[in-house]
Amino acid sequence: MRIVVALGGNALLRRGDRLSADVQRANVVRVATAVAALAHEHDLVVTHGNTPQLALAAAESVADRSLTEPFPVDLLGAQTQGLIGTLLVRGLRDALPGRRVVSLLTHTQVRADDPAFARPTEPVGPAYPRKVADLLAAKYGWKTAGSGDSRRRVVPAPQPARILESDMVRVLLETGGVVVCAGGGGIPVLCDGVTGAVRGVEAIVDKDLAAARLAEDLKADFLLILTDVPNVYAAYGTPDRRPVLDVTPAELRAAAYDPASMGPKAEAAARFVERTGQLAAIGALDAAYEIVHGRSGTLVRPDLPVT
Repeated sequence: MRIVVALGGNALLRRGDRLSADVQRANVVRVATAVAALAHEHDLVVTHGNTPQLALAAAESVADRSLTEPFPVDLLGAQTQGLIGTLLVRGLRDALPGRRVVSLLTHTQVRADDPAFARPTEPVGPAYPRKVADLLAAKYGWKTAGSGDSRRRVVPAPQPARILESDMVRVLLETGGVVVCAGGGGIPVLCDGVTGAVRGVEAIVDKDLAAARLAEDLKADFLLILTDVPNVYAAYGTPDRRPVLDVTPAELRAAAYDPASMGPKAEAAARFVERTGQLAAIGALDAAYEIVHGRSGTLVRPDLPVT
């Protein structure tokens, strides 16, 4: 099978971990072990999040007094693709001796008329006291949001329209490679319909939605979304919590999961299954192999035809 694996934000940094190179190097061993078990049997593409790494890069860019203005979010996202990509490539090469593993810088096309550009909602960078945030917003033209005295910069979160490098990912897969790509949802760009020129935009594309878009572009057989819980849960956060083992896209959407946590994963799985008729699953990183073989996680399947 051709599988696209979407690593959750906890893959390189688990809850409570320090944001250091040593911690991320240690955690990548766990990631590589889980993913390598699949790569022995399947064509594999690995995508990943970048939220803590992007937050650090954004904070450092603002604090750097040698800069006349901070680096734009799209370029900071590219920076994190390089950082996380090389960690994952090293780990996977160690876990898969003799196998070709490559990290590919990836751009995600978004639409200029996406409604998200009128309503920035995605936090990026550190929280600032309100007075500091107001000064930065005035100086750099930022939008900010928050509650009380704490505010953060927010940027648009447009929908992924196309993964520009999907054809190259396909070529690499066909040569037997394992490909790490679409980190942090990909670098968001606008494409000129006439010249084909691309221009970066200060935005963040949801990593799981980008993984679903990539899986569709690649005609993947399976989208595997890995996180820090073993299943999608019904009544999550209540005493009546129970695991959902098998679900359709319509049932996932009806559950209305939290947009700040499980919601994007559920939507990504639902979109992929609806648009392709293939399978998706959501579950824990350490159970990746078991999930693909139907022994763990939440399986998202097409609606059964009416007979």
